[in-house]
Amino acid sequence: MAEERLKILRTMNNITEEVSLKKFAEMVDLTMGQMLEYLKGLEKAGLIRKSEQRYSITREGKNVLKIINPVPKGSEFYFYTEIGNYTGLSAKSLKEFFELIKTVDVAALAFHFSRGDFENWIRKVFNDTHLANELRKIRKSALSAENLKNKLINLSEAILLKVNSFSERLVSE
Repeated sequence: MAEERLKILRTMNNITEEVSLKKFAEMVDLTMGQMLEYLKGLEKAGLIRKSEQRYSITREGKNVLKIINPVPKGSEFYFYTEIGNYTGLSAKSLKEFFELIKTVDVAALAFHFSRGDFENWIRKVFNDTHLANELRKIRKSALSAENLKNKLINLSEAILLKVNSFSERLVSE
């Protein structure tokens, strides 16, 4: 069920023109009845909204997709402790990035943070200036490596909590 809801969200996010409910059901490969049930659940979860007879994805729905969707090949984030010293870890989504922040070596965090790599990646790949600016503020506060890691972990946990809440709603609705 969660896969169908994600497919609906992804499809709705990518549509650039108005389509009928019948056409949309065909696009997501569901019967009209199945699709309408999923739409009700997504609306209840706050990920889409209905106005008149039209559905559209909400800002929360777009944010969740941005966090869980994989980035295009070649846009992954590769963690290094210094130039030429790859840790073997890479993030293929924002969700994966924030999960790795909790386990990656402090030296890698300090290396990337001092160069502005995290904020640049998030701004370039996800076009998220708000989150990039939050990371910039943390960088400008000149924290010790350990305090930096703790600050990043707190930010990561807040974002992952939001994603986990979304995942639970997808399964339970």
